[in-house]
Amino acid sequence: MTEQGRPGGGVYDWFRRGIAMLAQGNAGAAVQLLSHAVEEEPHSRAIREALARAQFETRAYAAALENFRAVALADPSDDYAQFGWGLAAARLGDFESSAEHLALAVAMRPSSKPYRDALRQTRATLKARAGGFGTVGGDRLRHDDVPADPHADSQGDPSDGR
Repeated sequence: MTEQGRPGGGVYDWFRRGIAMLAQGNAGAAVQLLSHAVEEEPHSRAIREALARAQFETRAYAAALENFRAVALADPSDDYAQFGWGLAAARLGDFESSAEHLALAVAMRPSSKPYRDALRQTRATLKARAGGFGTVGGDRLRHDDVPADPHADSQGDPSDGR
């Protein structure tokens, strides 16, 4: 680290080291390096994408979404940025936005199984929340609310043959 609290080297060094750390599973350290790189090169889509991936891995989903969004807005045909935007939105509970961006990613790269799987899962969540798969959460009937069996004799057990 230098006197200013910045890592040694320059932007390209920070980018390369950040990518290496991300590949080694050290996303937290990658976020630190890549954040410095983005400060110096805010318009670099490659650096922002790498930072977004590292942020996603550290569960900083809102920050990851912002960086994936910046990349996608700079280049709307970037399928991976659309995919990342969709995944981060889903992690934040915004499944409508998630479905929109995952659908764009799938449209751009229909052969990508991870893209299709993520879109399928998001759409299933939306359908479940809309009641498409029955009740979700606390909408279940309580035992007291179960209607009586209309075939049961009021005097006894419906299975006793009376």
